[in-house]
Amino acid sequence: MTEHIETEDQDEVDSSSYARAVGLCLRRARQQLRLSLQAVETMSRQEFKASVLGAYERGERSISVPRLQRLAILYDVPVDLLLPEPERKPAADTDGASSNHGAAAAALDAQIESIGGPERELLRRFIRMIQAQRRESGSSMSIRSEDVRAIELLLGSSGHGGGADGRRGA
Repeated sequence: MTEHIETEDQDEVDSSSYARAVGLCLRRARQQLRLSLQAVETMSRQEFKASVLGAYERGERSISVPRLQRLAILYDVPVDLLLPEPERKPAADTDGASSNHGAAAAALDAQIESIGGPERELLRRFIRMIQAQRRESGSSMSIRSEDVRAIELLLGSSGHGGGADGRRGA
């Protein structure tokens, strides 16, 4: 019985934490569009009241999936931009190629994290677009040499030889 209560308590903590994380994403998206809470209320013809949207953004209230989708449509962004990145356990390496890819992906992540402002979000969106086009999921994905060149151009850095997946040239 005690284990069941502890599990419910942990679920509530996890839910509350997730609501706050979603709220941060909602606020970031709204602020990137340079919209006030009142402006969103007006744009949505009162569907999203400023006080309710503020409660979502503070994580005081959880947003339903249908409302999240309508808000994404209103903001003209993919729904996944309004959700936090999932935390996934790294896959076990089965060969040297996957560890090379993991190191390259970690280096790319570090480079993206070192960028501030809207450029970082632009790169994240670009990578999510690549994932969607290749129908991949998770934080690990194959990045081709042409992807690396495009990212380097966005970052303003020069080539480092091979691509993040170890391949050179197209």
